[in-house]
Amino acid sequence: MDVGELLNYQPDRGAKRPREEDVEDEPRGRHRLPGVRDLSRHIDRTEQNKDDSGGDKKAYEKLMDNDEEREGEPLDESSIKKMILTFEKRSYKNQELRIKFPDNPEKFMESELDLNDIIQEIHVIATMPDLYHLLVELNAVHSLLGLLSHENTDVAIAVVDLLQELTDIDTLHESEEGAEVLIDALLEGQVVALLVQNMERLDEQVKEEAGGVYNTLAIVENMAEFRPEMCTEAAQQGLMQWLLKRIKAKMPFDDNKLYCSEILAILLQNNDTNRDLLGELDGIDVLLQQLSVFKRHNPSTPDEQEMMENLFDSLCSCLMHAANRDRFLKGEGLQLMNLMLREKKMSRTSALKVLDHAMIGPEGTDNCHKFVDILGLRTIFPLFMKTPKKMKKAGISDKEHEEHVCSIIASMLRNLKGQQRTRLLSKFTENDCEKVDRLMELHFKYLEAVQLADKKIEGEKHDMVRRGEIISDVMEDEFYLRRLDAGLFVLQLICYIMVEISNANIPQLQQRVHQILNLRGGSVKIVRHIMREYAENIGDGKSEEFKETEQKRILDLLENF
Repeated sequence: MDVGELLNYQPDRGAKRPREEDVEDEPRGRHRLPGVRDLSRHIDRTEQNKDDSGGDKKAYEKLMDNDEEREGEPLDESSIKKMILTFEKRSYKNQELRIKFPDNPEKFMESELDLNDIIQEIHVIATMPDLYHLLVELNAVHSLLGLLSHENTDVAIAVVDLLQELTDIDTLHESEEGAEVLIDALLEGQVVALLVQNMERLDEQVKEEAGGVYNTLAIVENMAEFRPEMCTEAAQQGLMQWLLKRIKAKMPFDDNKLYCSEILAILLQNNDTNRDLLGELDGIDVLLQQLSVFKRHNPSTPDEQEMMENLFDSLCSCLMHAANRDRFLKGEGLQLMNLMLREKKMSRTSALKVLDHAMIGPEGTDNCHKFVDILGLRTIFPLFMKTPKKMKKAGISDKEHEEHVCSIIASMLRNLKGQQRTRLLSKFTENDCEKVDRLMELHFKYLEAVQLADKKIEGEKHDMVRRGEIISDVMEDEFYLRRLDAGLFVLQLICYIMVEISNANIPQLQQRVHQILNLRGGSVKIVRHIMREYAENIGDGKSEEFKETEQKRILDLLENF
């Protein structure tokens, strides 16, 4: 190892997610000394070469001295304080020299190298999260955040790398108290806004700067995992807008684009404020444009497939917010999903899930009508009649596929009016009511699965009572969720479809349903019991009025079944 290598060497510190290039190539920008790129623009090479050997020798000696000092000094509160104070001094000195000699880089070059050295040394604090409070008390967090806007992007990238290591989720969980103090200080200093501003000036064509963007996203992921409620604030500080801009940028697919899609999905999870913000920023159009690529082509790599799934998840999440249903409709989202279902590519599975989210509930009424207008019935009913084998290959269970298809049909029966409803019902009378036969086949399939689950749960309840344990409301809810998972939810959708078509004033549909029930030893009572249980548990958790209206509607349908 020559002197130059020694000067540039830093031990490898892996990011939260390993990047492919990192494995193949040398580590990213955080291992470079700052100033090299900037200074090379200003300093004449001949002048630099004059005392090359002398400078290298001094730097080598200094490096060896520093190593000896560090080895001899135990790491405790006192030494960490000393390190932080050194950092503050060097940061101030560099700032002072840059102001004094803005056009003379050789004057502040050494102070910038010293600043980088101390930033690298501070990494050691990441091994002692219980001492994070010192970073806050001695104002180091404030100073580090200030360096994110340093004129030399290499310094900013070094700070990003440090923050990524300090916020590593495993480290944060080692000392909850230390972690809370650090995260509070970062959020108070509007860390996300500063990180976004820094990312906006980075050029991802430069490998080191692309690494800086990646590590910035890792910081956001770490903080969001430790404190999920910070997602709303983060999105509003420019992160949502930056993510959408980066996702739609015409750049080759890379790790950063994948990571952006992942962070976007995290920001939207269970967060109506962020879902609304994405809609206002025309994010629905951005998601649809990016997904349209996979209409006729499968993702070329597993990473690209993961990004596609992240974008689909983000879209589904957004559609849970009523205002975005209209944006999806106007952005021709239904047409895109319908095309994906017909093309039979890898995107088909997720397109089905998106349609389910777009059409469910009273907010999905307009989408249901439009779906019939674009001849969506021709697409959905073949999927209802037969579960494609490719779904299994894609890792999707028959149950998941059948659940989405039945949910879409149930939503249309609930929401459609007039001519569109007539067109839907006529599908059930086609080819000697073959759709009704398939519906009844699914009914008995899921009824059997639920009865097996019920038997097992009853056995567990019996054992609990025998041991003198009380079955609490929490336990009852847990049992109900297990039943839903075993197939009760699909069974409820199937029974709802049965009851709806039996009330459609088309005698042959009701006759066929009852005929098959009698032939296979089924029971109207069982269907009514399932629907009453469904009605009891219905509701979107937002409106009591909706719950009461829907319950009354279902019970009225049951009277005529």
